[in-house]
Amino acid sequence: MIVLVRHGETEWSADGRHTGTTDIPLTDTGREQARRTGARLARQSFALVLVSPLSRARETCELAGLGGQAQIEPDLREFDYGEYDGITTPQIREQRPDWDLWRDGAPGGERPDEVGERADRVIARVLDAGGDVALFSHGHLLRVVAARWLELPALYGGSLALSTAAVSALGHEHERRAIRLWNDTSHL
Repeated sequence: MIVLVRHGETEWSADGRHTGTTDIPLTDTGREQARRTGARLARQSFALVLVSPLSRARETCELAGLGGQAQIEPDLREFDYGEYDGITTPQIREQRPDWDLWRDGAPGGERPDEVGERADRVIARVLDAGGDVALFSHGHLLRVVAARWLELPALYGGSLALSTAAVSALGHEHERRAIRLWNDTSHL
């Protein structure tokens, strides 16, 4: 099983701003969410724990009690929003009314298929772990991981909402890759 954990709340996630490569810290609420996530995961053991290099994901992993086991995985960093980092979708649509991240990507940033290539590398690493894996990362990146796990194009991640500090799980139904749990925030 692959357990996906989105980082806790940041000021920008609370405001609805695209938060890509800008390294925004957790809010006090985000830190509390991370501790509660740790209590949720306390009974599980993991053969591998991977975390984004960005501090909001690393701090979530630490506060969840898995930081000592975690390995930084550069491919788990968030979607690069380029010129759109730090602004909201309504602000972007003032200039580009038909803009859609999942179709268009971001100027000066990444396209969904590029993020999908990173997700594929993470999945390949996970498949070699020999046991359950935890991934601590970001909303859009984890949505792409789920889409690619299902062998769908990265843009399908746009159909999977993911809240801060949500826990999700990927696995198998018989021999077929499946989403076992999605966007669970019952621990919060």
